[in-house]
Parts: sequence; structure tokens; C-alpha cells
Amino acid sequence: MNIQQLEYIIAVDNFRHFAKAAEMCFVTQPTLSMMIQKLENELNVKIFDRARHPVEPTAIGKQIIAQARISLQYFNRIKEVVESEQQTVKGSFKLGIIPTVATCLVPVILHKQQSSGNEIEVTLKESTTGALVQELINGTLDGGIMAGPLHHSALNEYPLYYEKFYAYVSPLDELHDKKEIDLDEININNLWLLENEHCLRGQIERLCRMKKNVVSTSSVKYESGNIETLVNVVDYNSGITIIPEMHAMGLSEEKQENLRAFKNLTAVREISLVVSKEYVRKTMLNEIMKIIRASVPKSMQNPQLKAFVVDL
Repeated sequence: MNIQQLEYIIAVDNFRHFAKAAEMCFVTQPTLSMMIQKLENELNVKIFDRARHPVEPTAIGKQIIAQARISLQYFNRIKEVVESEQQTVKGSFKLGIIPTVATCLVPVILHKQQSSGNEIEVTLKESTTGALVQELINGTLDGGIMAGPLHHSALNEYPLYYEKFYAYVSPLDELHDKKEIDLDEININNLWLLENEHCLRGQIERLCRMKKNVVSTSSVKYESGNIETLVNVVDYNSGITIIPEMHAMGLSEEKQENLRAFKNLTAVREISLVVSKEYVRKTMLNEIMKIIRASVPKSMQNPQLKAFVVDL
């Protein structure tokens, strides 16, 4: 058994496809398959059920792969400890980001990173909070930009910024004439929301104190995975959606005419860089946070706003 074999079985588990795993590991498929077969022979077990499509690990294979992930994390940490002690800032950083942040932040982060002159190779991946948390625990991601606080026992959270919530109101809605919106005035049946898998939806539901037994009187039900889509839906239909500050800042001047602040309410969401508690490259982490914070207005980085965070 060797480190290379552990890397191969993890790759196959990630992709559930031998050819894709081989490509990721920069080896031919026969080489990867042969090395995994040797490991299976050594352990006298089948790690993967090759008869299934896509390929799946066996019951014992799942346990082996889980231990392989842990072993690789500790193996790689030896080098990371040395680099951190030497304050070396180079190498790769795999960064996940939730969709409701990615649209506004990814283009700026890419620009800041490319002009930074550092020796870090940043790989960005967009996914939901649940998926990113699992990848951080598995060690397939180094960090994740997510809304919090998550209060996860295996993760450390480093708050980056706080963004306020704004109502985006259709010109066809009666609340459009108001300069500020009282939450109690919002008709829940006229509120357009993201899909359930997005943490922003949960925050909005808490913000509006929504109840699950509310019955919609509308003949149309639509949940989007994209804030821009919801804004466009509101433009052409009566109703309201609630968007975070970064999205509000990016709207055209015409669309900003439909933005309304909330009356007598300060409510924000906290966006943090989340890493495993086992992550040791503090110098790298500080450099990544520096890049992200340089991509966000200073007004949104006031730590006093933490007092107004809406829970997930």
C-alpha cells in the first residue's frame, strides 16, 4: 500500500469514473486500474463495484476510502506545516463558494488574484453550503466562502464581510410607492424565493418570520436557483424578492429604482471563509482572506454589524 494508491481510490470515488479519475491523476486508465487492483489484492477485498454504472465503492470500500482521505490529509499536512513555519506563500488553494455569493464576488476575486503577483494557484468551485461543508471535511477543498455562522464542530469560520438585505419590489406591486418597506406589510404569497437548497432562502424565511402553513393564492409557483432570475421575474410580474447588498450594488440604475430598504430594521448576513480545523497553512489562509477582503467594499467589513446577523 502506498500514497499513490490512496490518491487513486479517492479520485475514483470523487468522479465515480475510472477514465475521469485517471485524467485527474495524470496517468493512463490502465495504470490507475492496475494500481487499484494491486491494492485490492493486497487487502483481499473489493474496494469498487465495477459492475455498477457509475462505479460505486463497496461497503468495505467506503470505509477504506474514508480512512484514505484522513491519511492523505495528515500526510499532506507535514509539508504544509513546514511551509507555514517558513511563511511560504505558494502552491494551490481549492476554494468553494456558494452561488448567491459567486455571481458578484468571483469576477473580482479572479481579477485581484491575477494582479496580486503571488505564487498561489486558486481554483474556484461553485456549490451549495451542504456540499461545500462535506468537501471541507473530506479534504477535497481547502476553504469555502459561505454564509454563516455554521457552528460546525469540525470547521473554523473567519468572517469576511456583512451585507444588508434589500427588498426588490415590482413596479406593479402596491408597495412600490413606499420609500421603505415594513416586513409586516409584505404579502408572503407575493414573495419570490430561491430553492430550498440555498441558505439565503432560510435566512429570508427567518427574516420574514414565515410560517410553513401559509397557503399561496397564486396560480403560479416558481422557485429559482438564481437571484438574477428572481429579479427578472419581479420585473415582469407583481411581487417582491429579497436580495443581499452585493447583488443590489450590481444592479443597473434602472433596476435600482425598485430597491427598498427595510423600515426600522438592520439585518445582515455574515459571509465567512470556512476551513477545516485541521488546516495549518495560516500564511496561505491570510493571503486568501486578504484577496477576498480587497474585493469587498470597506463599508461591509465593519465587525459591529455582526450583532445584526440573521441566523441560517
